[in-house]
Amino acid sequence: MKSAIPFLVLIVTILPLQGGEFRHFADFILKSRTRILGTEAKPVLTKPVVFNVSTDGVKVRITVEGNAEGRSTFDIYRSDGIARQLPATTNLDIMPGLQATSNTGGVLRHLRLTRESMTITTFSGRSDQTMITYAVASASGAKSGDTASLQSTNP
Repeated sequence: MKSAIPFLVLIVTILPLQGGEFRHFADFILKSRTRILGTEAKPVLTKPVVFNVSTDGVKVRITVEGNAEGRSTFDIYRSDGIARQLPATTNLDIMPGLQATSNTGGVLRHLRLTRESMTITTFSGRSDQTMITYAVASASGAKSGDTASLQSTNP
């Protein structure tokens, strides 16, 4: 029952919007980027960036703080939770969250979004390179370059 309450809160805040007006969902601070090429995974050096995430219940819009013109929009296809494996066990736990996709200019992107973290996996149509962007929820009022507001979260 405890795990159902946050999920119900997520559903109550996102689904009633049903398209139209985008409302703020959360802010996230970039924690890591990983480039996968063939069988090699390499970390990409990045500076902290704040992502502003909003939704209308049908789509998710992500903007980088300070650049409202440069935004990405994802179509929600699942909002019934995200499965994750519990540490040191084989048990799966369902946490509140959603999944969405974007296919623009031959680049397919997958979004996994919860209140705690955001993961964007980018598949380029013209190469075998995959990029994984991982961000964690920021404390309210976080700004670009503010690494003190990072919360420890396992991807």
